[in-house]
Amino acid sequence: MAAIKDLNQLLASMEPVLKEEVFVFATLTATSQLPFDLIEASIKEEEGLSVLVTEKVAQAYGLEAQFRSAWITLNVHSDLAAVGLTAAFASVLGEVGLSCNVVAGNYHDHILVSYDQADLAMRTLKALQEVAQKESLEKNDN
Repeated sequence: MAAIKDLNQLLASMEPVLKEEVFVFATLTATSQLPFDLIEASIKEEEGLSVLVTEKVAQAYGLEAQFRSAWITLNVHSDLAAVGLTAAFASVLGEVGLSCNVVAGNYHDHILVSYDQADLAMRTLKALQEVAQKESLEKNDN
């Protein structure tokens, strides 16, 4: 399927899915010994390599875990040049008091929220999707 750029279509099709594990952020240094295949996501920063790993991996490798997270994937194939998707879901999550950290892949957006608030995040994202679906139906009826 081709990447979607239209904001309303993205919102109506986002299909959020919650992964079961707990994820954490950690920073690797030049002396860290973490196998590459255990890293879920990463970005190089001046302080070291920031990685996203499961909480179990962080514990097993003695990494200092930051931000105990739930990982939600939006299963819509979003275009990397699409405008407004991140702002839309960040706004509704913020309205219910949730912060979010976003990792964009070539195909999907991934949202990390406080693990203890995963259910609220999922309900909020599904409500946003339902509103967009309703708007799409109303638009098509006119």
